[in-house]
Amino acid sequence: MRRLAHALLAAGAAVALGATILLPAAPAAAAALQEITGFGTNPTNLRMHLYVPDRLPSKPALLVAVHYCTGSGPAFYSGTEFAALADRYGYLVIYPSATRSGQCFDVSSPGALRHDGNSDPVGIVSMVRYVQSHYGTDPARTFVTGASSGAMMTNVLLGDYPDVFRAGSAFMGVPFGCFATTDGSGWNSACANGQISRTPQAWGDLVRAAYPGYSGARPRMQVWHGTEDATLRYPNLAEEIKQWTNVLGVSQTPVLTDAPQSGWTRTRYGSTATQAPVEAISVAGAGHSLPSSGMAERAISFLGLDGGTTTPPTTPPPTAGDCRIGYAVDAWNTGLTATITITNTGAPLNGWTLGFTLPAGQSITSGWNATYTGTSGAITARNMSYNGALATGASTSIGLQATHTGDAGRPAAFTLNGVACAIT
Repeated sequence: MRRLAHALLAAGAAVALGATILLPAAPAAAAALQEITGFGTNPTNLRMHLYVPDRLPSKPALLVAVHYCTGSGPAFYSGTEFAALADRYGYLVIYPSATRSGQCFDVSSPGALRHDGNSDPVGIVSMVRYVQSHYGTDPARTFVTGASSGAMMTNVLLGDYPDVFRAGSAFMGVPFGCFATTDGSGWNSACANGQISRTPQAWGDLVRAAYPGYSGARPRMQVWHGTEDATLRYPNLAEEIKQWTNVLGVSQTPVLTDAPQSGWTRTRYGSTATQAPVEAISVAGAGHSLPSSGMAERAISFLGLDGGTTTPPTTPPPTAGDCRIGYAVDAWNTGLTATITITNTGAPLNGWTLGFTLPAGQSITSGWNATYTGTSGAITARNMSYNGALATGASTSIGLQATHTGDAGRPAAFTLNGVACAIT
């Protein structure tokens, strides 16, 4: 059936050289890839292909699968497993195609990096809304995945449209805003080479600035990268982790680290569940390539398209300035105790995670009123069962004992649920 679909596409392209073909705005034939036109606002003239399996449940889920530079929607359809998995699990797949020179998606211009801007994300969301309207898909089960340029677009779509997408899976991409340019070019060499590093707060602020005033749930994110990627280099994986853990208000310290397949290192943040807020997979020795066998199915599982229960969207963390930290140190020769007072100045919290980095030479030997992860360097303190609820204006105190080699000072910064706090 897919070979027949490809032949029909090729024949249609040949005819289109001599005449314009108008396709009806009717549902595509089942189990075939078909181009849809007239799908809505499309400022950059993207093309849309849609795959509909033979069997669909009531209110099926929808996946947007975004291609790499030099690619196309049909090429990504034939070169990945997402359509075959759609046959198995019963969801629809949109395959957008970039039409500019080089067939890269715009993830660089100011118009691409804002909600309802004037570039590619607008056209892709029009495709989503067309399918939601014509096929009755579940708006709460709309997802996006992509490789390379498509992975960068996955990051962009989650930032621009957190109200549209529930989760994303990005293969060999870069953080939202990393590829930004102001000179009209579409390529950012510093980002591609892994030379842009920002704080989690700064990365998160870029995402939040894409849709000013948005206060709803934020989509979950899965990121993949090969350690030998020479096109979009491996350090970008760590920057994506920093960004999305901050956006989702979870610690950068993984709660699970394992190897689901030889050469893979998987870390989960905020939960050990399959559908954790953030998941990262590092692939040893891999370069810049399409998702290989097994990767697509892992992505489908993370997104919740394999029949598993999709986790509710993550409530966004409090905004900057919604917390205040007091830190009192009592030091002696080579030891110290510290009392940390956490004050919530924002919306009520039901559970908190405090992050900070100890000065060099300090090492925790014991702590109280919190569960500590790490003993030196980056530290995460999580609430106990009795002090996790903090009403607006409420405070709780935790403490630690540590050794030091001369510097008994306090950490330079603190985050509460991923958001920077004022220090008193």
